Order: sequence, then structure tokens, then C-alpha cells
Amino acid sequence: MRSPLFAAFVLLAGGCTWVKLDDAAQNVRVAYNGNVAGCRELGEIGVSVKDKVGFYQRSALKVRDELESLARNEAVGLHADTIKALNEPHDGEQRYAAYACGKARPAASARPAAADGAEVFPVKDR
Repeated sequence: MRSPLFAAFVLLAGGCTWVKLDDAAQNVRVAYNGNVAGCRELGEIGVSVKDKVGFYQRSALKVRDELESLARNEAVGLHADTIKALNEPHDGEQRYAAYACGKARPAASARPAAADGAEVFPVKDR
């Protein structure tokens, strides 16, 4: 009886998004193209989430989105309005640089296309 319940929990938990974007973090831009010209670097942010639940490997896209949301949430505490990934996610961890761009804020860059060519956008909970 326990094994089927555990399996059901793992499958359901794998589809969940555990990290919510704070209201203030909605104003933090992600420099997908790396363009932070005219911005002042404020520091680095290291974030991590679970990339596995038991034996179940979570979706790489969900892990990436949660890491980005955590970094945007942390950027608010540094008074940053822009973040840029410094590396690719690895084992549920990623590092970002935080910037203050203010009025010199570069034009918003488009989110990169997914590996299969589809365009990906984060989902808002409202």
C-alpha cells in the first residue's frame, strides 16, 4: 500500500512549482542575452532547488524556472533591477550576477527558445 502512495506523491510533486516569484521581484529583469551595458554590478547570487525527488528526476525546465525565480527574489534584497546567469544549472544549482541598471536599463531581451525551438515563458500565479 505504501509503494503506490509514494509513487503517486512523487509523480504529483514532480509537476509542482515550489518557488513563487515575490511581488517586488516581478520588476527584476533577466538579461537573457547578457546585455548589461551601462549597469553597475552589485554582487553575485547563488541559488539551488531540488532537481530530484527520490528517484524521480524533475523537469529541467521547471528547475531552471525555479532557479530564475529564486534569483529574482534574492535580487530585490540587493536592490538590483537586473540579473544575468553566470553559468548553466547543474545539480539544481546556478549562479547569477545582480545589477542596478536604473534608467540606463537595456531593452528587454527575449527569453531564449527551448531546445525544440518552442518559445518558453514563465507562468504567473494570480
